[in-house]
Amino acid sequence: QVQLVESGGGLVQAGGSLTLSCTASGSIGSINNINVMDWYRQAPGKERELVARVFARLTTGGDYAESVKGRFTISRDNGNHLLYLQMNSLKPEDTAVYYCLYQDSWRDYWGQGTQVTVSV
Repeated sequence: QVQLVESGGGLVQAGGSLTLSCTASGSIGSINNINVMDWYRQAPGKERELVARVFARLTTGGDYAESVKGRFTISRDNGNHLLYLQMNSLKPEDTAVYYCLYQDSWRDYWGQGTQVTVSV
């Protein structure tokens, strides 16, 4: 089992920056079996969407939604125990609840989400 807790959300003005963190806990074996680590977001009245993805086997790089390319950076530290999302040049349309998702070969693990609100 893997438990995920997001943090770092808050209220920021447009053009500002935030860094979200996702802390993984649970069995070491389960965490080491994680293949993919994602950040998703869900705005009011909209479906949850994939924002950024990193593959556990890769040490650098990531995949991004077109809407955040060049502004957001996904990274990880301490193996699979910490996942980050650096968000720069934030826009009001980035307002959403942000979730981290860990996937292994059998199941998905979701965090509870952290609210990001970008004011004009």
